[in-house]
Amino acid sequence: MVINLKEKNMSQTIKTILAVDDEPHMLRLLEISLRQAGYKPLTASDGREALKIIRTQHVDCVVTDLHMPHMSGLQLLKAIRAGGGEDGQDKNRQSMLADPDLPVIIVTAQGEVKTAIDAMKSGASDYILRPFDLEELELSIARALSFARLVVENQYLREDKTPDAGLVGNSPVMQQLQESIRQVAPEKATVLIAGETGTGKELVARAIHAGSPRSDGLFVAVNCAAIPHEMLESELFGHEKGAFTGAIKERIGKFELADGGTLFLDEVTEMPMALQAKLLRALQENVIERVGGNRPLAVDIRVVAATNRDPREAIKDGKLREDLYYRLNVFRIDLPALRERKSDIHKLAQHFLAKRHVDIAQEAIDALTSYDWPGNVRELENVLERAAIISGNQTILPKHLPAEMVGHVTKTMPEPLPATTNSLALPPAIEALERQLITAALAETQGNKSKAAKLLEISERSLWYKLSQYQIS
Repeated sequence: MVINLKEKNMSQTIKTILAVDDEPHMLRLLEISLRQAGYKPLTASDGREALKIIRTQHVDCVVTDLHMPHMSGLQLLKAIRAGGGEDGQDKNRQSMLADPDLPVIIVTAQGEVKTAIDAMKSGASDYILRPFDLEELELSIARALSFARLVVENQYLREDKTPDAGLVGNSPVMQQLQESIRQVAPEKATVLIAGETGTGKELVARAIHAGSPRSDGLFVAVNCAAIPHEMLESELFGHEKGAFTGAIKERIGKFELADGGTLFLDEVTEMPMALQAKLLRALQENVIERVGGNRPLAVDIRVVAATNRDPREAIKDGKLREDLYYRLNVFRIDLPALRERKSDIHKLAQHFLAKRHVDIAQEAIDALTSYDWPGNVRELENVLERAAIISGNQTILPKHLPAEMVGHVTKTMPEPLPATTNSLALPPAIEALERQLITAALAETQGNKSKAAKLLEISERSLWYKLSQYQIS
């Protein structure tokens, strides 16, 4: 049963196992065995004491005897699953329990297999019969921890709201991007992704993770701009019980959660400068400390950072530490704006519309290509979703697109003048062109004079004058 700590991967965060048994000798045996196996052991003499520990400290797995005074192992299991008090009825205390999916292993006697099966039906991760082999217990704990990690990973996948903006396109800049991803993915190097908002920075980070040896681990994303500064340190590094007001129990942070996987720090230039110093130390030493703690925790993660600012300008503006920049900028990827790869717009449109089974007319593609897309790929996806709704999930035409896109095409690519117009006579040609533009603007805005004037970039008063001049109703 005894496993030398040197045989374990010391870069992994040490897991905390709570042993619950009313027999002091057995409890002491479990404590020693768990510590020798490389775990951090906690002990409780009955279920009530175990619940108090779970409410105040982080626990990765519970190993409990079935028969105990005051509160049995089965009652403890039900209380954990219900998130309540001793009988699982105190719903007001639900938030005090760390995780209703906390793995629980039941220890029972040989003649109580039916009770053990009932415990499994109530949510136990596994059961072990007395007298048990300590190696068997360790294997059971390892299976429970592995399953718990899969639960967390599935939760992350369910909550993933990343826009479906796949790395679509065969323009030269996209081919270079794909090559950069293939080059850096198998390596351990830290990656810095720079690009405008909506260019797909997180998508590139996920592609790097998927192509790396860490793909079986978690991909944990943190938006540094979306989390209040006073909470970001705890979010990243976790905290100990009592570290600040409201810290009623210890909490693991995103660094520990991403152990063995990839941590994506989006908008890293929005991180407070003091916290950047702590991040730099964590990257250099692969060691973190929770807020309010003094115990170093070794972590094995790969960091991919991203920013929509020019990193050099961020350094000048005091938004990014220069030493942190050099640590993050081991391998840099600059994402192109959509206006720099307009040849990919057609493929992107087909990609986004495929799930709706909606087609798009070439005239609409021409309108999309003429636009400069300040919001990049994310804006394109939203525009196409809106157009599909307006079209009733039929073929998307220019009339289904925003006015600023169609108006741009109308003004820069007017239809040929009528054959009856003498193209060498300037005043009639101008008059015919103005008539066409005004008529097209009114058709696009469904007769709204104010919107048509904005589309034509003239005042509404001028439009009314032109309507009277050309007798356009």
